[in-house]
Amino acid sequence: MESVIFMGTPEFSVPILKGLVEKGYDVKAVVTQPDKKVGRKQKITKTPAKVAAEELDIPVYQPVKLSGSPELDELMQMNADFIVTAAYGQFLPTKFLNSVKIAAVNVHGSLLPKYRGGAPIQYSLLNGDEETGITIMEMVKQMDAGDIYAQKAIKIEEDDNSGKLFEKLSYLGRDLLLETLPKIADGTIQKTPQDKDKVVFSPNISKEQEKITKEMTAKQAFNLIRALNPDPGAYMMVEGQRLKVWKAKVADEATSLNPGCVVANKGRFAISFADNSVLDLLELQPAGKKKMPVKNFLNGQGSKFTLGEEIVDE
Repeated sequence: MESVIFMGTPEFSVPILKGLVEKGYDVKAVVTQPDKKVGRKQKITKTPAKVAAEELDIPVYQPVKLSGSPELDELMQMNADFIVTAAYGQFLPTKFLNSVKIAAVNVHGSLLPKYRGGAPIQYSLLNGDEETGITIMEMVKQMDAGDIYAQKAIKIEEDDNSGKLFEKLSYLGRDLLLETLPKIADGTIQKTPQDKDKVVFSPNISKEQEKITKEMTAKQAFNLIRALNPDPGAYMMVEGQRLKVWKAKVADEATSLNPGCVVANKGRFAISFADNSVLDLLELQPAGKKKMPVKNFLNGQGSKFTLGEEIVDE
């Protein structure tokens, strides 16, 4: 079986790495991002890919920057058949891509050329897409621009959020990769160039994009909430305080209230948005507190809001 240098960082990459090992590929190394401080206590935390690699007894490399590093020289000397990347998080030098015997392959969480970049899964939700999928592509110097080996689509369900889609796509990516690698190895697969006229980019989510505003419709707010769940979370400013919204649904009703007003606060907590739309808030996290269902919120600080009151700040 062919040898592989695997490169990945988040949980998305773990089923793909394990799938390669279970299928019998000789994974010579796992390259992942450096350990980083996480949470309020700033605890040094290993990446999910590193944890999996250590469980599988595979050597781990964690250069801060791969290009020009001693680690790069070591990796190139392995003369692997494949490089396989799955949400690694760094550009790879061209000489490294060219060092493998067969191909450098990327498992990408979108239907390219739509959503090149670091946040394809989030943007599929943010834009209210009906489907997303996996692309197995040839790696080139330009970001996510290589020829396509294979693609497979799945429907985006109403209750999907970013976390659920990451999990679904990681297993879809594993299966499609394992189906595609033998065809690349024996030369029976045909590559398809990406249509440059249909390229859409999905840059990493910015801090500014995390905020729910009154200018949004309820549907747009709903899409933002699920796109940013579980990380980093979307929030709205309510009477000067940050209120994270982890779960919501678009109400069937319309309202004549101005955007940002309380539509209902008895048994449900609903807010008016643009175009007379209404959003039911279902799971909330007030500043300095834990996540809670809306019932608990209403029993606490939510009870002070009155119907028709404008509570959402700009």
